[in-house]
Amino acid sequence: MKIGVFVVDDHYMVIEGIRSLLQNEKTIDWMGHATNAESCLSFLKLQEPDVILMDINLPDKSGIDLCKEVKQLYPAVAVLGLSTFNQQTIIKNMMNNGALGYVLKNATKEELLEAINSVLRGKIYYSLEVFSALRKPVPDQLLITRREKEVLLLVAEGLTNAQISEKLFISVPTVNTHRKSLLEKFDVKNTAMLIGKATKLGLI
Repeated sequence: MKIGVFVVDDHYMVIEGIRSLLQNEKTIDWMGHATNAESCLSFLKLQEPDVILMDINLPDKSGIDLCKEVKQLYPAVAVLGLSTFNQQTIIKNMMNNGALGYVLKNATKEELLEAINSVLRGKIYYSLEVFSALRKPVPDQLLITRREKEVLLLVAEGLTNAQISEKLFISVPTVNTHRKSLLEKFDVKNTAMLIGKATKLGLI
């Protein structure tokens, strides 16, 4: 019996690379690909693969959010996170949303096949680099408070300090304090860098 595999990634080179690795495997049924969340969900209404290799960064929705949606709608589908990022926060968020494994885009053919077969059997799979990343302690400076997280999300939405103050029912000086604290913890100099780093870490 062949394993139906579907890939969700917005880079054709990645898709073609995975396809070339897997297409001649006798145990794999290449079911196609989607380049965004919307087309993935449209495909799933018609066909249900056994395993989805899912990128984290998609143009219309985070792969982390898409993973949760797919697992709610199609619980039998095994999702395998696929990314260039091996930060703990991103990996854990993906796994918490229903993924059974996580591999990096530099994975070998053998790793991919092992990962696909593992998650198909309901087993957790991490590539070696991912496993190593999960064992590293999280730096103290990236442990942000609940209020700092709220401010961070509103900053990412483009709200001003006054608007954040009104929304969270705190004073503008307090908002300023939280923003300064976030810049220090993330070791960045401005808001754009803060949002960029927080996004990479899966906090936004």
